[in-house]
Amino acid sequence: MQLTINGKEYELNFGVRFVRELDKTIGASIKGINFGMGVAKALVGLGSYDSAVLSDVIYAATDASKKRPTAKEVDDFIDEDGTDLDSLFKQIPEEMRSANAVKAATKNMKA
Repeated sequence: MQLTINGKEYELNFGVRFVRELDKTIGASIKGINFGMGVAKALVGLGSYDSAVLSDVIYAATDASKKRPTAKEVDDFIDEDGTDLDSLFKQIPEEMRSANAVKAATKNMKA
């Protein structure tokens, strides 16, 4: 999946680096110990149309890019009037579910 942010094209990658980045950003942490759960929390947030989670997911998905957008650029992209948020809230979870690195976790969440 590709997005144009601030006039630049970015490939979103939902692989292992994406999972690690989400775990760091929105994962479950108790007394300084990170238990992961970033993918699960992201899917719940995307399902409830949480724009902050959408921004975190897009930013994490650009981790593999040689030159990635800043978190502020992703926030600004989401805030733009022309950005089709409904489409993003539908497409991104579908892309996540089809990625090998998160396929099992997303499949188990559906059960």
